[in-house]
Amino acid sequence: MKAEVPQYMMFYDRSEASKCLLCCDPVCSKACPQGADPGGMLRSLFFRNYIGAVRRITCNCTYCNAPCEKACVLNGKKSPVGIRNLMLQLTEDARVLPKSKIDKVDLSTDICGVKLENPFLLSSSVVASSYDMCRRAFEAGWAGVSFKTICSFPQHETSPRFSAIRHHSNAFCGFKNIEQLSDHSVEENMQIFEQLRREFPAKVIIASIMGQNEKEWSDLAAKCEKAGASVIECNFSCPNMEDDQLGSTIGQSEELIERFTRATKRGTNLPVLAKLTPNVADMVPMALAAKHGGADGISAINTINSITGVDIDTLVALPAVSGKSIIGGYSGSAVKPIALRFISDISRCEELKDMHISGMGGIEIWRDALEFMLLGAGSLQVTTAVMQYGYRIIDDLIEGLEAYMKSKGVSSIKDMIGGASGSIVNHQSIERDTILFPVFDYDRCNGCGRCYISCMDGGHQAIQFDLSDRRPILLGTKCVGCHLCRLVCSEKAISTAKKSIKRNPNTECTN
Repeated sequence: MKAEVPQYMMFYDRSEASKCLLCCDPVCSKACPQGADPGGMLRSLFFRNYIGAVRRITCNCTYCNAPCEKACVLNGKKSPVGIRNLMLQLTEDARVLPKSKIDKVDLSTDICGVKLENPFLLSSSVVASSYDMCRRAFEAGWAGVSFKTICSFPQHETSPRFSAIRHHSNAFCGFKNIEQLSDHSVEENMQIFEQLRREFPAKVIIASIMGQNEKEWSDLAAKCEKAGASVIECNFSCPNMEDDQLGSTIGQSEELIERFTRATKRGTNLPVLAKLTPNVADMVPMALAAKHGGADGISAINTINSITGVDIDTLVALPAVSGKSIIGGYSGSAVKPIALRFISDISRCEELKDMHISGMGGIEIWRDALEFMLLGAGSLQVTTAVMQYGYRIIDDLIEGLEAYMKSKGVSSIKDMIGGASGSIVNHQSIERDTILFPVFDYDRCNGCGRCYISCMDGGHQAIQFDLSDRRPILLGTKCVGCHLCRLVCSEKAISTAKKSIKRNPNTECTN
């Protein structure tokens, strides 16, 4: 029986695509004699935008001698990316792409009535901290920005201020920052807002603010509204601004959240979002406090208190600043599961049903974005992926989401919001009496034996591995259906039995 893989997850060698450095102005594209864009194709593959990758194949590579590979910046240093084979494989795989059930989809949504042309915004950080950066983001296709947090007290940054945990491909898995707020004056930031509003009237400007007292919260909100902001976002969650009444200290206090939200509402008629910290056991009481203070929505999550590692030569935690370090904010794809948990908690709370949720925390590809929306987020904010790959990722975020919606026949992104919320239940309600057995696809299996090792040493010793033919065999009387074997399989050669059975110690299952 062949393993079943959704059609929009096409079969291709992603490990080869992940070798691509995603160059600026890719030389491989410049080298293509047929004027194709292999660099764009590789980027789309990297971000799992398979249909977008196929669209970028506008040449016939069958008899080509691959000048794109000769031009690859890895050529001569490492082996170049196998562009030609990838393009040929994609051309073949295009036959199994999902057929669109509809011709057009609507990605527009809103934040408390403020229209967004698509759900994607830059979150409050260095990626949205100047006029030029916001201008380039808007021109690239981002629907809006949450501008780097505005405050009236001076900032004094340190150097360096970032550290990262990496995948095998050198991409960020987790990212730590110890950065503070906007280093522009309030007046300078208001001038930026005014210029952006004049030049980009259809784009959404979220003014992230932080005050030191109630008056500052009110005054900042009023100034931002006058300068052209569309929405106010209260930064109750910056982990690098901890003090008695600053940053994540506010986000850990229901009393402070309610008080400063109310103060912000006094200064503006714009929608107000409360940006909450994940450095709490339960975010729902904090969201309720924001609602009681008059908030119209919630932004979540901000970064997580972290130490990413220690330099084992200098014995200093990272990032090291003159031999010292501090606790900082953790972001990137590693925090997505935590962010989804908090989004789900807020979305499923009956008292918060009327609150808009602007979700963030590990969004890198279109599937991440979709998962946030399915659990209740109505808009999405991104930073770490942009810091690593640039504003250009918006193309694959939009294309991937559009292709998925067309394949499912969903015409409006609003119809996706909260679609998976009902699948989350409490521990007592989950079904625990059925076993779904794994099934091996020997045509796809490469005989590595990883499933056997994992099951033997981390599971229930339910796989037998014959070294003569290197084929795993399931021992049904021992299998509990945990599916660890499926997770470690590099070839997606293990699927789930179509029929499940009730637990029975005498039940046997053979492949």
